[in-house]
Parts: sequence; structure tokens; C-alpha cells
Amino acid sequence: MDFLLGEEEDRPGTSNTFDVGQSADEIFDVNESEGEEEGEEEEDGISGDKNSRSKRKTNSTFMTQTQLSARGGTRQKSRSKALQERPPWVKPSTKRAVPTPDLMVTHINQTHDQLRARDMSAMFNEGQTSEDWLANHSVEHFKLTLKNLLTKGQIVKQSGMNQSGPARHLQFEASAVNEFEYKLYETIEMYHNRIKWLLKGSRKTFGMVKGRKIAILVDSSDANTGFGRISIFRQALTELIDEQLHDREMLHFVSFGTEVDSLWDRPRFVNIRMLDEARAWVNRIQSSGGCNLMAALKKILKTKDIDSIVVVLGSCADQNSDVLVDYVSQTICGGRIPLHCIAFDCNNHLTNLSLRKLAEASDGRYHVYSSGAEEQIYTGTDITTLLREIKRAQDVINKIAEMRQGMMGDALVSILNEISLEVQKLPQSRFLPRPPNHAGALTIDEPASFIPKASHDWLLQNGLKAKRLTLYQVLAPNAFAPIEEFIPIIRKSVRSQTHEKAMTQFEWHDGSIKNVHVDPTLLYDYQKQLGAMVKLYERRIDWLSKDSRRLFGTITEKRVVILIDLSLSNVNYLVHIQHSVRLLLEQQLANKEAFNIIGFGSTARAWRPCLQEPTVANLQNAWKWVLGLECNGSRNFLAALRMALENEEDRKKQSVVGGLYLFTSGIPDQASDVICSFMEEASAGQSTKVHSILFNVDDYDNAEGANPGRYANITQTAECLRTLGHVTGGRFHWFRETGIIESDDIKLILCEMDKAVNYSQKCAMLVESVKRRSPKYDNKNTEDTKMLPMRPSSAKKALIAPKHTELSLARLQIQDNKEREERRTIAWRPSSASKKALVPTPPEPVVNPHRGNHLSKNSNEKEKKKRPTSAKKQPFYTENKNDVGTVYKQYPEGKKGGKKMVPHPSVPDREDIMTSNLWLKKYCLAKLRLDLSKLVSGPDCAHAKRHINTLNKTVSAKYCTIFPSVNIKGKVKHLQLQVHELLEYEQQVESVLRRYLRRLQWLLGASRRTFGTVVEKRVIVLVDTSGSMVTHMEDLKKDLVALIWDQFKRENISFNIVRFSADIEPWRPHIVEPTDANCNDAVRWVSSFVPAGNTCTLEALSEAFREKDVDAIYLLTDGKPDSSTSKVFREIAQVNTVRGVKVHTISFNCNDESANTFLRQLSAMCRGRYHRIFAGMDGDLAVHRLLESDFKDTDYPVLPTFESDDLRLLTAEIEQARHFLAQSRSFRELFGTTAKPHEKDKSRYERIATTNQKLQKT
Repeated sequence: MDFLLGEEEDRPGTSNTFDVGQSADEIFDVNESEGEEEGEEEEDGISGDKNSRSKRKTNSTFMTQTQLSARGGTRQKSRSKALQERPPWVKPSTKRAVPTPDLMVTHINQTHDQLRARDMSAMFNEGQTSEDWLANHSVEHFKLTLKNLLTKGQIVKQSGMNQSGPARHLQFEASAVNEFEYKLYETIEMYHNRIKWLLKGSRKTFGMVKGRKIAILVDSSDANTGFGRISIFRQALTELIDEQLHDREMLHFVSFGTEVDSLWDRPRFVNIRMLDEARAWVNRIQSSGGCNLMAALKKILKTKDIDSIVVVLGSCADQNSDVLVDYVSQTICGGRIPLHCIAFDCNNHLTNLSLRKLAEASDGRYHVYSSGAEEQIYTGTDITTLLREIKRAQDVINKIAEMRQGMMGDALVSILNEISLEVQKLPQSRFLPRPPNHAGALTIDEPASFIPKASHDWLLQNGLKAKRLTLYQVLAPNAFAPIEEFIPIIRKSVRSQTHEKAMTQFEWHDGSIKNVHVDPTLLYDYQKQLGAMVKLYERRIDWLSKDSRRLFGTITEKRVVILIDLSLSNVNYLVHIQHSVRLLLEQQLANKEAFNIIGFGSTARAWRPCLQEPTVANLQNAWKWVLGLECNGSRNFLAALRMALENEEDRKKQSVVGGLYLFTSGIPDQASDVICSFMEEASAGQSTKVHSILFNVDDYDNAEGANPGRYANITQTAECLRTLGHVTGGRFHWFRETGIIESDDIKLILCEMDKAVNYSQKCAMLVESVKRRSPKYDNKNTEDTKMLPMRPSSAKKALIAPKHTELSLARLQIQDNKEREERRTIAWRPSSASKKALVPTPPEPVVNPHRGNHLSKNSNEKEKKKRPTSAKKQPFYTENKNDVGTVYKQYPEGKKGGKKMVPHPSVPDREDIMTSNLWLKKYCLAKLRLDLSKLVSGPDCAHAKRHINTLNKTVSAKYCTIFPSVNIKGKVKHLQLQVHELLEYEQQVESVLRRYLRRLQWLLGASRRTFGTVVEKRVIVLVDTSGSMVTHMEDLKKDLVALIWDQFKRENISFNIVRFSADIEPWRPHIVEPTDANCNDAVRWVSSFVPAGNTCTLEALSEAFREKDVDAIYLLTDGKPDSSTSKVFREIAQVNTVRGVKVHTISFNCNDESANTFLRQLSAMCRGRYHRIFAGMDGDLAVHRLLESDFKDTDYPVLPTFESDDLRLLTAEIEQARHFLAQSRSFRELFGTTAKPHEKDKSRYERIATTNQKLQKT
């Protein structure tokens, strides 16, 4: 019997129902008499109506399993007879065989494939209404509207005198128009086929019945069932059940006349028995008086499990149509139970009107069937919708026909007017020129290797003041303020004049005048450094003037919102705005933490309701959103500002916007003072800045089109936006197509360059003033006639001074002692002088031959007495004849301050599990004896000065002219390390520096990046799982798993984990050993964390302190506790004062400075360590680049600023090593610039000769 069964979806009823057609009778060879006997057996259960019996003989007759079993004997005999008479099998011939056509069915799957391919067929979606079907088959869906036709044309510019008018000429390709028209005809034919299909079978009488749980209200009034209509009505209802209702889920039948009668008390599930009962009930329908439709509706609307109601009305209802409509509208208010209203062969227009109103009130459909006036069927909802769509398609065809007529009469004018109206409806941005690949996907650049900074922050590290290259910083060691003191003897204030005569007067930055000692060599090197800095600033300006930084400036904050001006004034520049945003998305937003885009005209609309992470997918989606923006309205900047700052989604995630970048071409609608006041209140307690960007359009002052909300010229607009940016601490950027007009970033760099040029000019002025004092300076404009001529070298020399007697020597000695006492009481060096000044090399002293010889003898005798005695030896005879041996009886005193050698330290490669403080106590630069300050600070390196009595001044030692002088911690030392020793020192420092960097990489790896180094053996980890951790919970789970396996298990650390939010949940009651089972169980428990609730930090700490045998507590949280911080400090101090348990705090992605301060103070109070991890920290990359650079540049790359205690100490030692490395390299350069004694200027000896002559005269 299996080959007789059709598809389950094609047969009515349940699996026990079979469709027996004429083909089945032929197979079983059933004769007419057998059919009659079968009909007689069924008379008891089914009415013997002739119409029903004749109906059962047709191909659509439905028979139950019981009825078919009655014919089983006959079928069995027929089947055996058919099998016996079957002829033998003959193998078919394949000669001259041809392939089967595509429409020949060879397999059941092929039938399904062919049906799926018929997507344009009107018969494909039988279960859909016309409205649902047109959603995928309408003219608009196929893009066959007049608007779509216009997009295929090209606008041709007018030639001649009328070029100023609007472009109204369109040019089309003939092939495109023909293809468009052909598709329209195909669509119209498809709609006709759909209408023909709707006019077949029960669909012609009742329309398309939609729904799975259906209630059928049947009019059984006298007007509908009388006059011989009852048989036609019963036949139509039976056909409806067989064709459309047999495959529904639930059915409910109700008839209404004067009274309401239902087949069942409630809806029943569809099966063969229910369908048989429904057919029997239809055949029992009789006339029952009036037409009480209201009672039927009241009853059926109270029935549950109904999603669609079919109302079949053949006469006029007893109630008014308005009463029925009001009742249905109020009853189904808030719900959706559509009424499918059917006028069955009724010519009363009031009935049709009432049913149409009921269908419209319930969002249902209306259908009309009339045997006398078949044209009324076209007024039904399904067919009317299709006819309307046919008219739309026909209108487009008519327009195409009219367009083909060319320029003939008024027809073209009306067509062109209509076309121009359609063109005007298109966005004006469609006709703007576009750059290549404007609508393509973004080409996102790799994130920058450095953190971009504003010029103000950049100059804090690279400015002249930061590099100690201001002129006043360079001249400060050699600048002396004039001294003015009160002299009691003369009762006056006397001003010093010694420096004023010997030095150059220079105006200081505070307006005072100082005496400056000018060193031309120092100033020359300073000017070279200024030149290098100016080149650096030029590169910075060039970098700021390229790519998206030329349009938006530098995006420095981590969380930004871009505000785009989409007012109607910018409609001609929309493509330019989109291209600018494209460059920004590609180049500057990839390395941010979060971003959002808000476009504003009269209203503001955002790309996303909250900040989003700048992944590749999000950036591409944002670009697609920007491409769909259109310009309208004015500039309601305050609405966009409120949308960005008063975002509840961001507040829930505790995500604070760092920077707002306003990209606009005009002044906002609101006054600037209103916006500034709102910004001050909205950003209270936050560091949100507004950066204003003004793009200057060419026709700003004479732009045509929509008037803006406020008018201002370009100067007033720039002043308003500049004020708006500066009030919030932001920056102002102003540009046009030709370049940048004004930029705060570039302005600061230009000011710094002007300072460098000014300092260089002042250096040249100081050197020029020194040159003018030189006797060799040739100045023809000035003649000093009062100056005496120089003494010729051929003149007679002065007589030799007489030899001093004992008495004169004693007098001179007394006078020298008095001078020393005066120098002790009144210091000649002013208080403003710096200790870092490098003392210039003084001339060699000239000593009076008589006096000096005598003094030198006395001084030599004193020195001999003070010198340590040499080693004393005692000779003795040996046993070998006359051989003599010696024995040391007294040894000389050892020399102090011998020359220090460069050490070769060794730091083990294995990482020790200890804090950075303890590790650096063993391996810091001082312990490894690599402190460059100590290597060059021995006693023999001191820059010595001695007082020469004959010259009455203090002069430097003679070896000061041989060794280079360096400044070490404010003291002048002589560098005695040679070049090869400095190179050896640099090799050792580089080796140690690499070891430091590997240690830093180890601290930034695995779980130590989040939790630091766990050095104790019994610890408790407190994990914050409050609602604020929702954005980082997945990362935290991974880090906790890494902590369990990487540190607890590997280092055998006993542990316990406590989760806290609004409540506290420990993993285990006490600390457990790190076995495999415990670690796996901890990992499973950690994976179940769900962020929710508040942050009860104090309760979690109290729970941890209940553990008696605990060495340390690790507290991980992302904010402050719910309770008072002072209360937390007080409670922890009471509990932990005696026990001394260390509490290490971990700030997990927390940007609240007050919360970080609380964690830092808590760890310091409990002798623990503070550790901070945030999303933007990328120290591994900086360390890697530093290792790859081989320390060629000691200033770049710059390591990030770590706030964690372990990382901060190690980073400071790394920076100290880089400083020593740079200092050693600068010391090596001194050997190439220090002059040797034989290379000194000869003028120096001339000055010595002049000094000798003055001494001889005295």
C-alpha cells in the first residue's frame, strides 16, 4: 500500500487518512457494483444525500481507514490477479537514446528542486495572503519603480545660455530600458497568474484562509439558507474543509441565526474523526431564524486558543455595522485576532460594507463571492492588492512609452516635470563627485607603536625646558647676581663692581640684570643642540599636517565620541565629510579602547547606543553607517552633546568618555555660554574634553540654500568654537581644502621654535659682546683715543725687585694672614652662583723670584715633615758566606683613592620568586659596582684649587688642563677613565640592562601581568564579581585560571579563592594544597562567575582575616568599596595590627583615581604591594623594541609609566642604567673636544707675561 500514499503535506487529516482516486480504482480493478455496496454500508454513519454520494465518487473523495478495510478482500483478489497476469520483463534497448528533458521527474528530490527553482511562480507560496506574498514579489522588491528607472539614466548638462538652470535632461541606454520594460511585463503576467489561482476552488468562494487555530462562524439565517441556497452553501463549506482546513492545527465551527450553535464546546485538534464530524455538521445545517452576528462574535471572542476568525455572512446582520465595529475594536484592543470576513453570494451593499469595516477594524481581510455579479469578487482585499500592484507596473510602462516619443508636445514637459520631481527626491549627495573606492571597505592601518599625545603633553617631554635647553638654564651656572650690602662704617649700601667689570651684563627672564661669564665653546655647542631641536619640531609639524591629523588633529584619548555636523548647510560637502571620517576610522581609532559616532542636524542620532570596542568589524559597520547619513535641519549641537554625556548604557558600564571631537562647519544653534555651562556641569568629576574642529567651506559667507539656526561669519564662528574647546581644556583645529588655517597643536610647536630662534640670537649677541672686548677685535667704527698704546716688546724691562729681608718677609706674612681672615668673613662668591659651574682654566701663576723662593723653601720643609716616611730596612748576614739580606721594619702608608677598575658582574638568568625590592637589593647597579658617578668620583679625580699668595687668588691645579672636566652630582671632577675603559663599562651596562629587560618581560607575562608575583606560600585571593566587572569578566576568568596553574601549582602555593559582590562566597572553608584535583575544581568554580550586585570589600577582607594561618591576601577589584574608605582602614588596622598579614591590592581596569588611591593606601598600610593593570597598557611591545634597538638611542623607545610597585622599581633602575649609558657616551666624546696643553691659544702666555710685568711694578 505504500506506493498509493502521497506526501504527508499533500493529504488531508492525519496519517490514517488516504486519498483514493480514479487511478486507485484502476489498479485494484474495482467495479461499479462494489462501489455501490460500499456506499450502502456507509449510510448508517453518513447522510445518504445524493449530492454527497456523487461527491464521494469523484477523485477528491476522502475515506477513513475503516472504510478502506471493508474493501480489503476485493483488493487482495485484484492484486493477486494483477500479479499473475503481469508479462515477463523485457530489457529496454538503449540504441539511439537521447537525454531526458529537464522536466521529466526521475527522483523525488528532483521534484523538490524544480519547485524551489520556480521562485517567480504565482502558485509557489500557497499559504500566504497577497500582502505577505507581495513582500517578496512586489514591483518595489524587484526594483522596477520609476525611481529605479531614473537611476539607470545619466544627467546631461545643458549647453548654451541656460547652464544656470537645473539639470533636467536624462540620457538612457536603449538596452537598459528594454530590459527594464521586459521585466515589468513578466511581473504583470505573474500577478495575473496569481489572480487566476485565487479564483479556483474554494479560494474563489471563501478567499485565502490564514491561521493555524481557526474559528468558522457560519450564517444559518433564513435569508442565507432558504430559497434552495442550502445545498450550494453545504457543498461550498465541504469544499472549504477539504481544500484549506484539513491541514490546520485546531478548528472550531459555530453557526448563528437567532441563536448561536457550535459543533464543539471548545476548539479541537484536527484529525480524521474531527473532519468527519465537521462534514456531518455542515450537512446538518438548517435555517434558524434571524442573523444575530453580535451574539456569535461575543461567544467566539471569549474562546481561547484562537488566532483567526472566519466570518461567513450571506445576509444582512441584525445589528448596526457601527455597533459591531465598536464592539470588535474594544474587545480585541491590545491583541491581534484578525477577522476574515466573507460575503457569500450576497447582493446587499450594506452587508458588504459592514464586513469590510469589520475586517479593517481587526486588521483582517475582506472577500466577496457573488454568483450573479462576478465582477464584485475583484473588490476583495487579496485581489485588490494585486490589481493595485499591476497598476503601478503599468504606470511605469506607460512612462517608458511616453519617454520614447521624444520631445513632442506637452507630454514631454509633464514627463520631464515628473522626472525632475523624482530626481529632486533623490539625496543631493548622490550627484556629488566621489573619490575612488569611496563606498568600499576600510583599509585599516596597523595601530601606532607609540601613544599619540597632544603637543602640550609632548612638549613636557621634548620641549626646550624639559631637555634643559633654555638659554637661562644653560647660563645659570655662570650667571651671578650683583651683591648690594650695607656697610656700617660708611653707613651706605654698596653694590659690587668686580663681576660687572669682568663679565657681560645680561637681562634675565624675570627682568633682573645678571653678570654672565660667556664661554663661546659652550654657546656654540648649545646652538647646535638648538638646531637639532628645531629639526625635531619641523618633523613634528610635518607629521601633524598629514593624513587624518590634518583634518581632525591628534586623537589622544582612549574613549572618544565623534560628533559630525549633518546640517542642511553641509549637503554639498557630505562626501567630503564622509571621506574625512573614513580616514579617521582607518588611521587613528584602531588603537583606542572604545568609540562611537553621533551625527546631528535638527536631531541627533548615534551609530550605537553606547561606546563600542574598535574591532575591525565594528569599524567596518561604522563606515557603512556613515555612508548612509543624509543632511537635514540645523545644528542642534546640544542634543548631540547630551546624547554623548548623558548615556545610561555607558554609565552602567562605568565607561567615561574621554574626548568629544566636534566636526562642524558653522556655529551651533545654542549660545556658547549655554553650551559651556552645560559642559561644566555635565563633566563635573570627569576629565571629558571637547575638541572643536572647524572645516572652512569656500562659500561660507554667501552660501545659498537653507538658512542656519544662527548666523555668524567665519571669524565669529571660529571664535565661538575656539572658546568652546578651551573652556573644557580641549583643542581647536581649523582647516580648509588648501591646508590648515589654525591648530593649537601646531601653534605650540611654532612657539617653541620661536623660542629656540630667539635663544640662538641671544647667544650670538653674547659671543659678539665678548669679541668686542678682545684687543684684536677690529672695529673701525669705534676709536678709543684715550687708551694708551701697548708697551712695545723692545722696551727696557723693569729692574729686578730687591731681595726681602727677614723683617719684610714677616710683614708680608702678617698681611697675608689678614687677607685670609677677611676672605673668611666676607665671601667674594655671590650666593646666586651655582655649584655646577665649570671653573675656567686660570693662567699659570708668576711668583716673585726672591719672595717666592724663600716661601717655597719653607713650604717644602713643612711638606717633607708631613710626608709619610719611606719603608725602613734592616740588613743582616745570611749563612751563605757574605750574602746580606734585608727585613722591612716599617712600611709606608698606603695611598688613598687608587684608580677604580671596571667590574664584570654576573646576574643569573633564572628568575627568582621575589619582589622587585628584594631582587634589586641583590642586583642593582650600585651592588654590581656599575654606578658611573662612583667610578669617576675618586679623591684623585677632584678638581683642586689652591690659593697662591703671590697672585692673591685661587687657581686650579696644572693637571686640570690635561684631563676633561665633568659635572658629577653638582661637583666638578676630572675624568681619568680612558676611552677603552668607557667602552668596556658600556658593554657591561648593556649586558645588565638586557637582564633587567628580561626580568621586566617576565613580570609582564602570564598571570603576573594581572596579579603580580605571588611570593608567599599560603595566600587568599579576593575576587570582585560585582556588576561593574561585566565587561572584563571573561578576561578575569582566563587570568584566574592562569594564576592557578602558573603560580599556585608550579610554585606549590597553598591557596583559597573568595568571590564577593553583594554577598561573599568562598571556594573552600580553608586554605588547601595545590593538588591537581583542587586546581581543576578551582578552575571549574571560577568559570561559573556571573557579575552582579555591589562591592562589599570590607566584608570580604573580614572573611579572609578569619583564616588563622594565612601569609598574604590578594585583593582584586575595579573600584572603591560600598562602605566608607576610612571605615575600611580603621577596621583593617584593628584586625591586622598584631597579626601583620600583608594585603596586596590589584586595580583591575580601574580608571577612577580615588579608587586607585584607596588601594594604594591600603597596601601601604598593610606592608603589601600595589599592582595596577589596565587595558591600554602594552609594555611588552616597548620592551621588545628596546631590546631590538641595541640601545643605540637612550631616549627612545620610552617605556610606559607603570604604577605597580614591582614594575615601577624595576623601570626606574632601567632608566638609571640608560642614563649612565648616555653619560658614558658623552664622556667619550669629551676626549675628542678637550684641547691638549700644546694646543692652547698663544694669547694665554701673553696674558701671563702681562701679569708678571704688573707684579714686578708692585
